Amino acid sequence: MSETDTDVTGRRRRPARERLLEAAARRFYADGVAATGIDTITAEAGVAKMSLYNNFSSKADLVRAYLDARHEEWLGLYRARLEHADGPREGVLAVFDAYGDHAGYAYEHGFRGCGLLNAAAELPAGDEGRAVVRAHKEQVEHLIASHLDQLLPGRPDEARATAEHLSFLLEGAMARAGLEGDGERIQHARSMAAALLDRL
Repeated sequence: MSETDTDVTGRRRRPARERLLEAAARRFYADGVAATGIDTITAEAGVAKMSLYNNFSSKADLVRAYLDARHEEWLGLYRARLEHADGPREGVLAVFDAYGDHAGYAYEHGFRGCGLLNAAAELPAGDEGRAVVRAHKEQVEHLIASHLDQLLPGRPDEARATAEHLSFLLEGAMARAGLEGDGERIQHARSMAAALLDRL
């Protein structure tokens, strides 16, 4: 019987890969990438060590999968917010709201800021994981810019500069929120962003 078939009660178990990713997400966020060993992840996932290597070529591969999953998780929050956004102004604010939603999760040791940036800070220059994080941050700024292009038709330079400004505001708020352990700074940043948008 494989680890993905059934548990001791006969209920169908989730695939080992899924359990490993969930365990890695909890441990990497709570304890850090470097401080989290393979044994810790496999024990928390309830799988044999060999199962990890059947699903991921290395710890680095697992880290990249974790970063990809965090990115997709955030995109899901953003898309859910965007469904209720009425126009481009609200679309920009949906980006801030998605970060606020992430901060509101029940984390084991409390909110520690952006899990992607926390991981990137531990990875060496040139690591593929850092490229994943950079791509995420660039996509966030692009999403803001796309809403601003609609809000400011015929003013592409202003839209681009404002998108950069707002992405810096958001990143600064996330850093402070992570240090302070709650999402209040993100809410302040959202209010600042709304005021700026109203002045355009």
